[in-house]
Amino acid sequence: MTIGLVKEIKVHEYRVGLTPDDVESYVNTGNIVYVEKGAGEGAGFDDSLYIEAGASIVEDKQKLFDDSEMIIKVKEPLPEEYDFFHEGQILYTYLHIAADKPQALALLAKKVKAIAYETITSPEGGLPCLTPMSEIAGRLAAQEGAKYLEKPFGGRGVLLGGVPGVQRGNVVIIGGGIVGLNACKMVVGLGANVTVLDISASRLAYYDDLFSSKVTTLFSNRANILKSIKEADLVIGAVLIPGAAAPTLISKDDLKLMKKASVIVDVAIDQGGCFETSHATYHDNPTFVVNDVLHYCVANMPGAVSLTSTLALTSTTLRHGLNIANKGLEKALADDKHLLNGLNTYDGKLTNEPVAKSLGLPFEPVTFS
Repeated sequence: MTIGLVKEIKVHEYRVGLTPDDVESYVNTGNIVYVEKGAGEGAGFDDSLYIEAGASIVEDKQKLFDDSEMIIKVKEPLPEEYDFFHEGQILYTYLHIAADKPQALALLAKKVKAIAYETITSPEGGLPCLTPMSEIAGRLAAQEGAKYLEKPFGGRGVLLGGVPGVQRGNVVIIGGGIVGLNACKMVVGLGANVTVLDISASRLAYYDDLFSSKVTTLFSNRANILKSIKEADLVIGAVLIPGAAAPTLISKDDLKLMKKASVIVDVAIDQGGCFETSHATYHDNPTFVVNDVLHYCVANMPGAVSLTSTLALTSTTLRHGLNIANKGLEKALADDKHLLNGLNTYDGKLTNEPVAKSLGLPFEPVTFS
C-alpha cells in the first residue's frame, strides 16, 4: 500500500503521525511511504531521518494525497484540507467528528474511509489509541491549571500546594477516567486539596483505595458539582463519552458561583467541551475569561509536548496501521472487531453509532467478511 504522512497545519500542532522507525516498519513489510516535507520537524525528526528509513520526501501536498492510498495524520483534517482527499482514500487519524459536523459531512461527501484513533477499542474495553493522549492531557491539565492560577497569567495567585500556615489550593476534577486519574496524580503530588466527581461508584472506590485520605470522592450529580465548584480554585473537566459529544455539566450562570479569577481547564473540548462557555483555543492564545473565570480550552494540549506525545501515540497506532497496510482495510476490519469500532465513515456512510447520534445523522453500519 502507498502511505502518505502529512504535516499538521493546526495552529501550534507539532506532533507527527509516524516516527522514522515507524516508517521503516512500513517499508520493511513492502509498503511505500511518502512523507510531506518537514512533517516531523516539530517533533524533532528531520527529513533526512525519514529518507534513511526508506521514505520519499514530497513537497507538493496535493501530489502526496493523490499518490497515497492511506493518509496518516495526528489531528482531524481542517477545512482547507478537505479538497485534497479522493474517493475511497483511507484516513487514519484522530477525527472527533461528533463535535464537528462540517468535517463529518466533508468526509461523507468525499467517500473517505476514515478510521478514528479515538474510537478504536481493545479486548479489555478501553480505548488504546486515545489512552496515551488522555494520560498526557490529564497531566498537562494540572500543569497548565497551576500555571494559570498564578497572578501574572490572570489567576487568583494561588499556589496549589500552599505552604505551612497557609491553606492549600482546592482542585475539582469532574470525570474519573484516564484524564481525571492522571490529573489527580499530578495535583495530589503538588499537595492540593482534591475532589473527584464521577458517576461510577466503582471508579470512585478505586480512587479511594488509590489515594486514600488525600482525595475526596463524590458522586457526580448537579448538587455535588455546584457545591464543589464554589470552593474550587481550579476545575478540570475530564468527561468522556466514547465517540459522542461531551455533556454540558456547568452552565454560564453556574460560573457566578465560582471564585473570581479561578481557573477552568476543559480537557473535553475535543468533543465539544463539558462547560457551556467553552470554545476551542490554541497554544498561542490559550485562555479567555467569562464571568470572571479564566478558561483554558486548548483542543490539542498534547501537541505542546510533541516528542513525548508522538512517541506515546505511535506506539499504539502503529500495529493497526500496519494491519491496514499489509492486509488491506476491508480484510483488517473483518479480522478485528476493535479496529472496526474505529471506522467512522465508509463509502459515504456514517458507520459509528454514537457519532451518528451526536451529529443527528443516519447511522449506517457496514460489515466485512
